[in-house]
Amino acid sequence: MAKRSMGVATVTTAATADAAALADSSYFGILQGGSGTQKIAVTEIFLGGQSSSTSQPQIMVLGRDSTVGATVTAGGVVDQALDAATAALAAPPVSGNAATTKPQRSSTLGRLLVLAFNAYGGMARWLARDRDEEITLVGNTASLGELSLSAFTGTTAGAIGGHLIYEPY
Repeated sequence: MAKRSMGVATVTTAATADAAALADSSYFGILQGGSGTQKIAVTEIFLGGQSSSTSQPQIMVLGRDSTVGATVTAGGVVDQALDAATAALAAPPVSGNAATTKPQRSSTLGRLLVLAFNAYGGMARWLARDRDEEITLVGNTASLGELSLSAFTGTTAGAIGGHLIYEPY
């Protein structure tokens, strides 16, 4: 398969505790398998601050969700193949930052990565060195079939943007 990019030009974060519903368009995004058996590997995350206020800490968590989003819509998320010659997938992954059933980060499986930075021009980047360090999801049900990238308690609302690179199998 070919790698894909889930990107957000700008989103204003909102602090959300584990096991609480994420508010539409206040989180970077969710990523869900396109079928019950699809495997997805996350290989890179980049986040950059865009705020004009000097003190806006961002505590961004990539975590598994105990409640998965239903009827997910893009919001500000753009998801595209990196290779222009990539064929369309029969079961494309689902990404977005709005849903009718709100996703909830798991309180027991919810913190795979914590990326902290200041939204006033700060940045955070995570990169898997090889296949052994990729973060994966399988299927499209709780708790292994959806990942969310959202702000954790202690975050001050701020504008951020960035991308998440992943590969569906």
